[in-house]
Amino acid sequence: MSGTVRIPALAAVLASLLLPLALALALVLAGGPAVAAEKPAVKLSKSQAGTGGSITVNGTGWRPDTLLMMLICGQSSTDRGVIGGTNSCANADGRTVTTDAKGAFSKKLPVTEPPEPCPCVVHVATATGAKAAADAAFLVAGHEVEPLPKEDTSGRLSVLTDTRLDGSSGLLTWFGAPPSRDFVFTVGNVGSTAVKDPVFRIGTSHGVFAPQWEEQQWRGTIEPGRKARIKLPVELSAGAHGDYTVSLKFGGKVLAEQPWGVGRPWGVTLFWILLCVVVPAAVFRIGMALVDRVRPRRSSGRARRSGGRTGRGGHAGRRRSLRLPEVTVRLPRLSLPSTGADAGSDSSSSSSSTRTRSRTAPNLPWFTPDTDPGTEAGQLSAPQENSPTTPSRKGTT
Repeated sequence: MSGTVRIPALAAVLASLLLPLALALALVLAGGPAVAAEKPAVKLSKSQAGTGGSITVNGTGWRPDTLLMMLICGQSSTDRGVIGGTNSCANADGRTVTTDAKGAFSKKLPVTEPPEPCPCVVHVATATGAKAAADAAFLVAGHEVEPLPKEDTSGRLSVLTDTRLDGSSGLLTWFGAPPSRDFVFTVGNVGSTAVKDPVFRIGTSHGVFAPQWEEQQWRGTIEPGRKARIKLPVELSAGAHGDYTVSLKFGGKVLAEQPWGVGRPWGVTLFWILLCVVVPAAVFRIGMALVDRVRPRRSSGRARRSGGRTGRGGHAGRRRSLRLPEVTVRLPRLSLPSTGADAGSDSSSSSSSTRTRSRTAPNLPWFTPDTDPGTEAGQLSAPQENSPTTPSRKGTT
């Protein structure tokens, strides 16, 4: 093969090898700027409108299927943002919208006057998930206009690292105690002068509600070009639970935001369940004790009735209390001879016991009532001749 033939062959082989790499590089270079330029943006159908009207808000570059909140805010600008936070916005007349699969949306927003004077913006921010926001300049016709407060450029702080919440919930938090954490972050002084004892504002918000701000001062000095690690306490109200957001603001600008998921205080629920069970049970026991104390006792009344019958009937009460078993009833009674003075009493007691035995003696299955040994007709003992109950045989033959 000659040299003139080899050169085109080598060129064809190199072209076939480098062509896929060139195409891939071209795709990357073409897609790089498009991806970098893709960020949340907001456009308005009108730059100004009066109260009672409406404008159409169009957005692109947002995350797909994301819930957004649209507000008209005063004391704001596109470069400095909403200086007073959502407290400067007309929150009651805001609207929500969900982006489509391409991250775009379009929805009408009623025009109302914000609580702060203009300059105003239409502020669009995500309600759930990662934080993202965009502003569009807007003028509310007829609303007062005041210049924005001057920005302090003498000492500026910037958050250099990711923020975090240190700490954990204890047993008391499970029973409704206020949850607390330490908001930890690192800031650097990017200004030209030192910042001494900076005052930060810590805000806590729940859902789409505006944050509640609280000022906290950090003791120390941050020189220009230096950084410092700062820890600030954060505490919620008692019984708080759900998804919260902790915001950090310095010099009228929000520096960082940190989500905070607070668990439900199940100890409070358990306490109320136990209370609903224990209190009715205690009331029931107290009521039963009172009823048992107030109602009359049956045993005392029965004793009184038995005592009255005993007084009227002689030894009837003693006979009821001292009842003999059935075996003793079957045994024959032996009549012993009595003399003189005891004859009358023995005869009366004998006749009384005979009548009592005849009333209480059971009818056994192998005896008829006439042949029962416990009755008068079937006495086993020989009758006494001198007894008044024995019939006299004189005059009989």
